[in-house]
Amino acid sequence: MKKIIFVGGGASAFFCAANLDDTKYKIIILEQNADVLQKVKISGGGRCNVSHACFNPKELVQFYPRGSRELLSVFTKFQPGDTMEWFESRNVPLKIEEDGRIFPESNSSQSIIDCMQKEISAKNIEVKTQSVVKQIITTENGYKIITKEGEFDADFVVFTPGSSPKTLKIIEELGHSTIPAVPSLFTFNIKDELISDLPGTSFLNAEVAIPKLKTDESGPLLITHWGLSGPAILKISAWKARELADLKYQFEIKVNFLGIDKEDAEDLFNDYKNVNTKKTIGSSRIFDITNRFWHRILWLSKIDLEKNISQLTKSEIQNLLENLCNRKLKVTGKSTYKDEFVTAGGVNLKEINFKNMQSKILPNFYLAGEVLNIDAVTGGYNFQACWSEAWLIAQDLNSL
Repeated sequence: MKKIIFVGGGASAFFCAANLDDTKYKIIILEQNADVLQKVKISGGGRCNVSHACFNPKELVQFYPRGSRELLSVFTKFQPGDTMEWFESRNVPLKIEEDGRIFPESNSSQSIIDCMQKEISAKNIEVKTQSVVKQIITTENGYKIITKEGEFDADFVVFTPGSSPKTLKIIEELGHSTIPAVPSLFTFNIKDELISDLPGTSFLNAEVAIPKLKTDESGPLLITHWGLSGPAILKISAWKARELADLKYQFEIKVNFLGIDKEDAEDLFNDYKNVNTKKTIGSSRIFDITNRFWHRILWLSKIDLEKNISQLTKSEIQNLLENLCNRKLKVTGKSTYKDEFVTAGGVNLKEINFKNMQSKILPNFYLAGEVLNIDAVTGGYNFQACWSEAWLIAQDLNSL
């Protein structure tokens, strides 16, 4: 019986192994950490954002800053609808939330972990944790995987260990070229009097632009202890991951907290003022923002909270609207988005056959997951790439 060795015990490895025909192969999963499926466990705040409800492959690939062209053919064979069917057929019901993200109905990542571990156990697949792979050597009949604990011979290798520098060095020694990995999906560190002491304040649909890179994104925005986060920030960090790394995470952003044009905001302000002539500006509720943030904006705009709204000067109104719709903030660094570390970079995609995820350089050698130069915006898309790539590998191996 031929042997398959998985290097890495994450989402791609387990999903691929769960779909293999174990009557054909002896299968071993090598994981360097004490626990497997660590990213699955922490995804979505511990709920596991399994995928996203985007069922058209041509639309789905639009959420991948790197790998969109290559993934199109992959998603035509296995897409989020197939992922949902796979888990639900194994008694793990899933739900689609309003924003399109897909989670288990249990709201616990453990449901996903238990499901895959059950599939693995049923197939008698051996899982070896704390097995750090130091080197992979090609042999006459396949591969020799060298770990600190010993050596393993393999007819087939499925390489899914993530994108750490050590991982990329192993694959480079085997002849693959790589693009250096840089962080993606990160929050912006900002120290500014506008947002200090306001963590937890959120905005439903803000706009964020990086003038130097001529790019912008919109979506929910969140003030954190360190600066700004939320989908608007995470999306822009993913699309411009490499450019922001080149800037050493020192740059200026322009934030529109209202998500509407300044002229429209001025119209809303004047309409409110005309109807509420006796209101103080501090007690006015004009825009969909918190009271604390409104008072901070007024303070920053040097407007007395007790001043009657009808007495505001044109310059005061313009200053107020500028701070709401065109506020410039200096970014001085980044913070990883929770513990869900995602990178841009990895194995050169030109060296992969996306019909089956096999290396074009190494025979019987498959790659999937974050080791590839593929990444997506937040929302379950990164996991979907893992499931789809892993499924293709399993189908190819099952057909041999």
